[in-house]
Amino acid sequence: MSKTSIPITSVIIGPEEEAAVLRVLRSGQLAQGPVVAELEREFASLCGAPHAVAVSNGTVALVAALRALKLGPGDEVITTPFSFVATLNAVLESGATVRFADVTDDFTIDPASVAALVNERTRALLPVHLYGLPADMPALMEIAGRAGAVVVEDAAQAHGARVGDRAVGSFGVGCFSLYATKNVQCGEGGLVTTADGELADRLRLLRNQGMRARYQYELPGHNWRLTDLQAAIVLPQLRRLNETVERRAANAARLTEGLAGLPGVRTPEVPAGRTHVWHQYTIRVTPQAGLSRDDLAKRLDQAGIGYGLYYPRLMYDYDCYRGHPQISKDPTPRAAAVVSEVLSLPVHQHLTDGELDRIVTSIRQAFDA
Repeated sequence: MSKTSIPITSVIIGPEEEAAVLRVLRSGQLAQGPVVAELEREFASLCGAPHAVAVSNGTVALVAALRALKLGPGDEVITTPFSFVATLNAVLESGATVRFADVTDDFTIDPASVAALVNERTRALLPVHLYGLPADMPALMEIAGRAGAVVVEDAAQAHGARVGDRAVGSFGVGCFSLYATKNVQCGEGGLVTTADGELADRLRLLRNQGMRARYQYELPGHNWRLTDLQAAIVLPQLRRLNETVERRAANAARLTEGLAGLPGVRTPEVPAGRTHVWHQYTIRVTPQAGLSRDDLAKRLDQAGIGYGLYYPRLMYDYDCYRGHPQISKDPTPRAAAVVSEVLSLPVHQHLTDGELDRIVTSIRQAFDA
């Protein structure tokens, strides 16, 4: 490869994070402590939620939320099949049955499809704010209200995203990831947001082996704690989040402008009233493009341009899930179509103008070849 590779993501730990970690190391308090508490306060403020509970990773955030809500066998959870499999795994662990609604052209769950699946067993709606774009929360909250269902937001990719004047994580129980490639990250980590004080209390008990105080057990729990070392890495990034999102949004706008007019290539849609935080910039290479998604990926490889296929299959389309008694394989034709068409391009805040130009030029050359 003759050109320098442009990675799909770039993780840079700067001097602010280094100094914060050093303070924790010198304090002698490495496990969950005052820095985690500070992170929880600041994250709750970001989301406009009264409570944020830090946990060990994003999957645990989902598992803990469903556990705290006491979902179990006989309950049904409606979610999307087009996301990372952690969403599905968390529901399966709860014992509930998964129902799959289709997606819209913006890749998020389709409220009309959700409404068609609601029945007397529907206990929760679990929308995913995919790629950093919020789902249609007003419509989903209305459906949940009519059904008497709770809403659990999988906001793993959407720190700071908004619908109108409300942040994701403030509509239902919000579940966030701090995995290494997220817009805010510490390698592994997660947070759950909620307006329900009793639910927040249950989450804190669950993450701490069910203890209210040392050896005061109130329920069977787990070790789902985050460490002060991890929280120290997150806090400076959280304070720079607006700047990070602005840069990613500017990069996304340049990509959209540069790729405009390519036949069969659909750039991301951002519905009115929703704020995208651009965890991923995902195009669709449709059959009208004259070049398949996989052929474009090969050309990008040759040009040294990183990319991601998020996601190459629907969540249930793997041998380990076929025939699973907790999975209802509902028809989702739009989701089934996009898995062979989506391709995510670099959009991270560390890209230079020259790298953005290279990405656009490489894609245009691929279609001209």
